[in-house]
Amino acid sequence: MITVTIVRNADKRITSFKIKGHAKYAKLGKDIVCAGVSAISVGTVNSVEALADVKLPYVMDNGWLSSDIPVLADQETDHKVQLLLESMIVMLTTIAQSYGKYVVIKQQSLE
Repeated sequence: MITVTIVRNADKRITSFKIKGHAKYAKLGKDIVCAGVSAISVGTVNSVEALADVKLPYVMDNGWLSSDIPVLADQETDHKVQLLLESMIVMLTTIAQSYGKYVVIKQQSLE
């Protein structure tokens, strides 16, 4: 199973995310659930860099992607990054709604 953990601060700002595991929906190379989650998550990290000009610190390994989201001084840029991350959550939630046996999304709050 793939577990997506989103951490937010008291203001609902995304401060980090972790994605770990394998869906095991199908054989290696044919697993559309893993492929979808990977495309969305890695694509989001790449979009943050390409569209907001922010290089997110991240760790990626087999079945693992995590990032601590820096607080950016420029509010407009920070808003762009947050919007892209919120979009990632919407897309991952869509996969989880269709393939809930293989993907779970958890949200944590730092209060």
